[in-house]
Amino acid sequence: MIRPVLHGFAPSVYTRVARLVLAEKRIPHDYVEVNPFDPGRDPGLLALHPFARVPVLVHGDFVLHETAAIARYLDSFPGPALTPAEPRAAARMAQVTGIVDAYGYWPLVRQVYAQRVVRPSEGLTPDETEIATGLAAAAPVLATLDRIAAEGLVLSGAALTLADCHLAPMIGAFASAPEGAEALSRHPALARWWGAMVKRRSVVATAPDHGASPDRKGLTVARPVPERAP
Repeated sequence: MIRPVLHGFAPSVYTRVARLVLAEKRIPHDYVEVNPFDPGRDPGLLALHPFARVPVLVHGDFVLHETAAIARYLDSFPGPALTPAEPRAAARMAQVTGIVDAYGYWPLVRQVYAQRVVRPSEGLTPDETEIATGLAAAAPVLATLDRIAAEGLVLSGAALTLADCHLAPMIGAFASAPEGAEALSRHPALARWWGAMVKRRSVVATAPDHGASPDRKGLTVARPVPERAP
């Protein structure tokens, strides 16, 4: 079988989504680190993605970008199914992905996490107004996800789905900020879900170094991943 190759950027939460799916499915694969923020823009990445974003999955002559699409494709590989067979659970899974992408990513990651965690790690001063704005925008997102987790169709801590894989990197980033962790603690079902997720081998294995700068180099080094990912 042709090994898929994931092109990603280690600090990217969306790259981590794809890595979580690969780990949960235990798919042998290779990984290529690229930096979409590099001023020179790696021409290899531009050849794979018209907007020079990550992640990108290459499987033989099939090139696929957009994280949700990559996750659904990987779920077709052998291994535990991450898409529920029950229609309502499958719909909730798709709903969580949509909520994360449309309403969650920006406040959770780009505002709270980037300002409170990433900027200080680079010796920069965080923008407190951005953090406050992000926390306010995150509130209805967390409340909605908490209701979904309490319902139990997905985000239940039982059968893992693509919703868990899509949400975990965003919550992990958000909760690494003190304000994010405190906000999460006010949503008991979602907090219980995260408490279970953070112990999973796949989540531990893909955990980012929050002190690392997102301007890492090493753009095109392929690294084989073991046959059985942690």
